Amino acid sequence: MTSQSEVSVEMPATAPASIPISRLFYWSVRRELWENRSIYTAPLIAAAVVLFAFLLSTVTSSIHMEITTDDGTRHKFVFVELFAITAAVITTTMIIVAVFYCLGALHGERRDRSILFWKSLPVSDLTTVLSKAIIPFVIIPPIAFAVIVALQLILLVALGFSRGSEMTASWTLVSLAQHWMTLLYGLVAIALWYAPIYGWLLLVSGWARRATFLWAVLPPAGLCVIEAIALRSRYVYDMLRYRLGGVYIEAFDASTPDESMSDHGILGPLRQMDLVKFLSSPGLWIGLVVCAVFLAAAIWLRRYREPI
Repeated sequence: MTSQSEVSVEMPATAPASIPISRLFYWSVRRELWENRSIYTAPLIAAAVVLFAFLLSTVTSSIHMEITTDDGTRHKFVFVELFAITAAVITTTMIIVAVFYCLGALHGERRDRSILFWKSLPVSDLTTVLSKAIIPFVIIPPIAFAVIVALQLILLVALGFSRGSEMTASWTLVSLAQHWMTLLYGLVAIALWYAPIYGWLLLVSGWARRATFLWAVLPPAGLCVIEAIALRSRYVYDMLRYRLGGVYIEAFDASTPDESMSDHGILGPLRQMDLVKFLSSPGLWIGLVVCAVFLAAAIWLRRYREPI
């Protein structure tokens, strides 16, 4: 007869539950938003500066928005001009934030040696790098769009109070929707067109030990100088200029007349959108392929690069 103490109960061995890749990727993106608050604070600060400048100019009457006609033409021109300025300021801020974010995305965790902690977690280098790359492509443009729309609505209301309801009577929800559709299209086009630039910056961030901005700028600038001196040509310079400013050439049809001053309101920019031309542009797809190569190299560097 066996005693109860001699009876051994074997518990079935269970493997630890694996975390889905989608959940790891989601929390990796959340981590980037927590650690880089400039992603959403910088556009808000730029919007606050624009709003303050507008209110100051309204109070001091340094900017005169005189009404020259009775058909609302001047009203529309004022709004198109003001909305273009606000969109340009926030979009430029968006690009600057994306550039400096990419430069510090992989370099920062190597500099403060937090990469040792993050590598101890069950998150692959692929997931980590892609979660960082998605910020300038998917996260920053919608934030910039929301800030621009909110700022333009505030300015629209402020103009209605300061200049009278006749200043806003010529604008309808349809014209605003057309303007914002063009704006959203432009922000997405910029993010896709600048993909190889963001990929290059992430690669430099994962490779350079210090002065990431200089390492990102000096090699292409040096190639331009060497080519100009040795070969008497400027192909690299033209390629870089095309990459920096070609999005407006490929994404919009400049030959279409701007009818922002006509009875169509701001249909001009909407009609200038050329999605087919943009998607069929070789420069877009070549840039995306180059970006994929840079990201693959950045993933390899994060796997084998030592902390600083």
